[in-house]
Amino acid sequence: MSKTASLSKLHAEGHAIDKLPFSIRILLENVIRNHDGFSITDEHLETLLHWNPLGTEKEIPFKPARVLMQDFTGVPAVVDIASIRAEVIRKGKDGNKINPAIPVDLVIDHSVQVDYYGTNYAYDKNVDLEYERNAERYELLKWAQTGLNNFTVVPPGMGICHQVNLEYLAKGIIERDGWIFPDTLVGTDSHTPMVNGIGVLGWGVGGIEAEAAMLGQPIYFTCPQVIGLKLTGKIPDGCTATDMVLAITKLLRDYGVVGKFVEVFGEGLDHLTVTDRATISNMSPEFGCTVTYFPIDHQTIDYMQRTNRPTHHIKLVESYCKENMLWRANEKTITYTDILTLDLNTLEPAVAGPKRPQDKILIKELYHKFGELLDNEYKRKYIPFKNREVNSWLSEGGSGTAFTPSAKHKISHETVQSDQLKTVRIIHENQEYVLSDGSIVIAAITSCTNTSNPAVMVGAGLVARKAIARGLRTKSWVKTSLAPGSKVVTEYLKRSGLIEDLEALRFHHVGYGCTSCIGNSGPLPPHIAEAVDKADLVVASILSGNRNFEARVHPQVKMNFLASPMLVVVYALIGRIDVDILHDPIDLDPNGEPVYLKDIWPSQDEINETIKASLRQEDFKQVYDVIFDGNKQWQDLIAPMGSNYHWKNNSTYIQEAPFFKDISQVPEPVTDIKNARVLLYLGDSVTTDHISPAGSFRLDSAAGKYLNDKGIAVKDFNSYGSRRGNHEVMMRGTFANVRIKNKITTKEGGYTTYFPNNETLSVFDASMAYQKAGIPLIVLAGKEYGSGSSRDWAAKGTTLLGVKAVIAESFERIHRSNLVGMGIAPLVFTQGENADSLGLDGTESFTITGLADQLTPYKKLQVKAEKADGNHINFDVIARFDSAIEIEYYKNGGILQYVLRGFLAKE
Repeated sequence: MSKTASLSKLHAEGHAIDKLPFSIRILLENVIRNHDGFSITDEHLETLLHWNPLGTEKEIPFKPARVLMQDFTGVPAVVDIASIRAEVIRKGKDGNKINPAIPVDLVIDHSVQVDYYGTNYAYDKNVDLEYERNAERYELLKWAQTGLNNFTVVPPGMGICHQVNLEYLAKGIIERDGWIFPDTLVGTDSHTPMVNGIGVLGWGVGGIEAEAAMLGQPIYFTCPQVIGLKLTGKIPDGCTATDMVLAITKLLRDYGVVGKFVEVFGEGLDHLTVTDRATISNMSPEFGCTVTYFPIDHQTIDYMQRTNRPTHHIKLVESYCKENMLWRANEKTITYTDILTLDLNTLEPAVAGPKRPQDKILIKELYHKFGELLDNEYKRKYIPFKNREVNSWLSEGGSGTAFTPSAKHKISHETVQSDQLKTVRIIHENQEYVLSDGSIVIAAITSCTNTSNPAVMVGAGLVARKAIARGLRTKSWVKTSLAPGSKVVTEYLKRSGLIEDLEALRFHHVGYGCTSCIGNSGPLPPHIAEAVDKADLVVASILSGNRNFEARVHPQVKMNFLASPMLVVVYALIGRIDVDILHDPIDLDPNGEPVYLKDIWPSQDEINETIKASLRQEDFKQVYDVIFDGNKQWQDLIAPMGSNYHWKNNSTYIQEAPFFKDISQVPEPVTDIKNARVLLYLGDSVTTDHISPAGSFRLDSAAGKYLNDKGIAVKDFNSYGSRRGNHEVMMRGTFANVRIKNKITTKEGGYTTYFPNNETLSVFDASMAYQKAGIPLIVLAGKEYGSGSSRDWAAKGTTLLGVKAVIAESFERIHRSNLVGMGIAPLVFTQGENADSLGLDGTESFTITGLADQLTPYKKLQVKAEKADGNHINFDVIARFDSAIEIEYYKNGGILQYVLRGFLAKE
């Protein structure tokens, strides 16, 4: 008989469980079941049992049931696990016992790039290039697929982690080790909350937190407030789930839900399918919240049936949730921190952009809004298309003069001014057309937010079908792509015949992965790219994803708009963003007759009927029965075998992690930090984007020089993301951001002053010199140090550079935790003090005492900063070790070292 941590029993004993949000109930169950008196204590139980809607500073533990990873963030985790194994084997122990303590699923979805598009061979060629660029990384992951227990790998070209999670991996309720309990997870992708749509509590974390969870350690975070989002009404005809989620994004961003949980309730949920809900939950990072949770109900059960979950398991989900107060019911009794309401009946078609997901623009206002954006952002006077002058630039070079289009195309010699809207005539391979500010050069139906939702995918196909019937075609300058989140999408698009309609408009499959949203849009066609650069055009992209930050989709595309897949097709037909599509024609048909949006927009009944006829339960069985097999390239890939990974000394992608080599059985005693130098003195709001290596390599950077010295051609540098399994590359890229401002040097970027001789060096070169001399290092910083994405290499790189402590005014939660997890002391100035107010300039030599003697959470430490003239400044700092277990991590030099020593002690 399986055990449960019964919430119903607690309720019967007089605890007001019915007043707790469902998400808090799941956290409470987690603490009850995992209570051990050390890492999970009575205080944690009381904090959740008596949850305070107004918030508390108390931290709570969370032990997820499983971990989800994508390949960019998963590779370093596998490197660490393989490195721990290697050290265990060197010590004569059984390396086969080093495995994740809980199930880990890694989906390879972040590496495909849209190099080829608009043809029937695009998918095959993109996949070939993907393997060519990433063979070494894939060899490691294929080794892990067979070499590690509790670890599965979904090979490239099978789907994205969020949709695979929603359609297949998520269980709702788990039966394991004699227990029945809620399915929970953490993921190394910020959009992990998409699975909240099926009633599974989970969110995105950094790689170090994920590795800790993998190895059975709790994740700690501040007990959250929970904002109730009440939905009423239903989505009106003419609107989509995308319009709904953009409205919610604006609503929640305007209110402010950063760091909070959001839980959805209200009668509006009765009309929302799981895929509608998942569309909302996916955008949690764009809202700023940790999760957007939908409790399990009849819609969840219906979705599980349609996606081919086993009947006996579906019955378990329903019975457990109803018996243990996790079934959506009695919503009126729940107390939330606050309640926001959205009437779905009020939705209107919208996009979001041009730089942020929360900047919603109604379609009816987009035409005018574009002109305002152009004027405000780029100081260009908006001119309606029919009145524009065209800068005549030919593909051969051109004259650079301007002319006014007319019946006779007379050339004017008036030069286009920089404050006017810019246009350019392109003549390329027997084609001639005009590109201008506002032209759309990328139209991407991309995975993640929308492709899990059949309503909008079928809708896009029907838009394409109706457009073709009216003789319309996609504009030739638009780079089109279709990157579904799973192969199930392909199956129902094929069965409905809609794939042929999409391909007729050049929306061919380019891959199954996170493409445009993460910057894998691939290059623009050379003649388009050159025109954009030479004419300094403000061109646009339209994509059905979730992120449109500046330069993220493509560095040459300055305006990026999020939209439904249906609108992506519409705007690809137009080729420009500045059209009033609700009133003006989309285009003229071959006979000169205008075609309006209403002529090609399908009704909800048409969409529903097509879904009913084309989406089948057997599709999910067919796709997911072979999900781990991979394509021929994966099957033919030769990977190392055996329990000990075979490291290649000459690899620039994968190297054994240095953190565990020759580790002692017992950690060295903690010592105070003496005569440390400042490696960087930073200001407020330094993000992990500033700290962690990201993006492309500069040849003159420390990492670029390293690759060049290894004989890697510049064209093969790839990105930092692809080389996250090589610490030599990554530590050279830490603090190398070109916009980082270090106050102890005048040179912007990854530079510092090496104080023994006041020489300006790269951060990496200075670090190596300090470490060679045996001098410890610290970082000084202001408020919100480490904000932004939770990047593991922001902490890993910092420790490899020899940094022993960071003294800041405040830390972002995850980065503080990650510093502790890598053996770095996070220290905060006392209230009202900072480096500037104390008179510090970063040239001092620092001694920090109190670490070596009876270290406790929040202990006050003493700092002595000695100036070059012998004068010194004394001040106190607070050690931000927030629990006893964190002190153990620090004493061991990091969380993974703590786990490794625990294993060695037992063997």
